[in-house]
Amino acid sequence: MLRIHSFNFNPFQENTYLIINEKKQCWIVDPGMYDASETKRFTQYISENGLEPQAIINTHAHIDHILGIQAVKEKYNIPFGLHEKDLPVLKNAATSAAMFGLPLKEAPVQDFFLKENEPFKIGDETLEIRFAPGHSPGSVIFYYAPGKWAIGGDVLFYGSIGRTDLPGGDFATLISSIETQLFTLPDDTAVHPGHGPATTVGHEKTHNPFLQ
Repeated sequence: MLRIHSFNFNPFQENTYLIINEKKQCWIVDPGMYDASETKRFTQYISENGLEPQAIINTHAHIDHILGIQAVKEKYNIPFGLHEKDLPVLKNAATSAAMFGLPLKEAPVQDFFLKENEPFKIGDETLEIRFAPGHSPGSVIFYYAPGKWAIGGDVLFYGSIGRTDLPGGDFATLISSIETQLFTLPDDTAVHPGHGPATTVGHEKTHNPFLQ
């Protein structure tokens, strides 16, 4: 059974996740570490718990979700993957960082692409990759049915949705992604977002003001 552990990093209060299997292998999702102290806190957790990082997988490539990628790529010599349609967002990351005064001289380089409808192996387990554009052109959701959870990036939040005013964003596309890729999951599925607290599919169906 896979479990997840979350961290909160950088000025945007971004949620970084570890997906951990029973062999203590782990996959890093959206590493957003902003500075050396955040990176140390993250790597100390990995070391203290005897974890073995295998890869970095990103829900999307906005600046607050990629700040820590290069540091963990270099420390653990692991590959980084995202959806191909978010490559333009990734390549624009240094420009975005400069706009916000963030420390990123150049964007990390992806090593592989995540593809929707192709199972992604997490050791002996499998994640389902669901394509959910709208917040960004290549946003994806990682869904793990046995654990009844999904890591949703910035697609859906507790009582809110991802912003759509950034390049490649589109409101109608985002709403469609939520309805087809998240609201088709069981109501008791926990959704772990890119910012803020976790929620459930059922709660957002009933209470989210953007989706009524």
